[in-house]
Amino acid sequence: MELKEIESAIEGILFAAGEPVGVERLCLALDIDRSTADAVCQRLADYYSYERRGIRLLRLDASYQLCSAPEFASHIRRAFESRRPARLSQPALEVLAIIAYYQPATRAYVDQIRGVDSSYTVGLLLERELIEECGRLAVPGRPIQYRTTQTFLRSFGLSSLDELPELPNALPEDGQMSMEMKSAIARLQAQQEPSEVEITETEIEEAAREMARTEGGTMP
Repeated sequence: MELKEIESAIEGILFAAGEPVGVERLCLALDIDRSTADAVCQRLADYYSYERRGIRLLRLDASYQLCSAPEFASHIRRAFESRRPARLSQPALEVLAIIAYYQPATRAYVDQIRGVDSSYTVGLLLERELIEECGRLAVPGRPIQYRTTQTFLRSFGLSSLDELPELPNALPEDGQMSMEMKSAIARLQAQQEPSEVEITETEIEEAAREMARTEGGTMP
């Protein structure tokens, strides 16, 4: 295949997929090597960005995905009359950050750091496909371990976990969020794309209840 034909084929595959496609799958489908696939995808990504097209090509670890350009998010939402998106609550960001930095992590480990039960928030993040199960820890009870997903990377504008805000290697104290972790959470909060992560009013209320329980207060 000629380079232009490969470029068009990759564009068509990514458009039809509607989700991340592994680079190895692209290589297999088009009978090309990894370096060629990466080079063509980078060329497409540069073209979309330079020409200010309405789509972008994202690299997510070893996968690629077509998505809409972030600067046109408001127009796209208006076209589809979608509800106004809301950002993740503070408890959800805390849980997500802990899992992102210390994955694979169990819910018990998250609870230990936050000093409060995080079962509801973990469930919320699973529903939003920002985290996923990735096996069980080899200890009594075999608790489930969690890790972040490609949806997490896309939602926060990251190509890989290496682009997470830098965090010292020291583990946080039990039941106490370190200042470094709080700073990292704040930076993640500033990076998150509201068009990617939506929370309903009911979910926000539940998050508020959890925060009240954390602080020793109560809510009706």
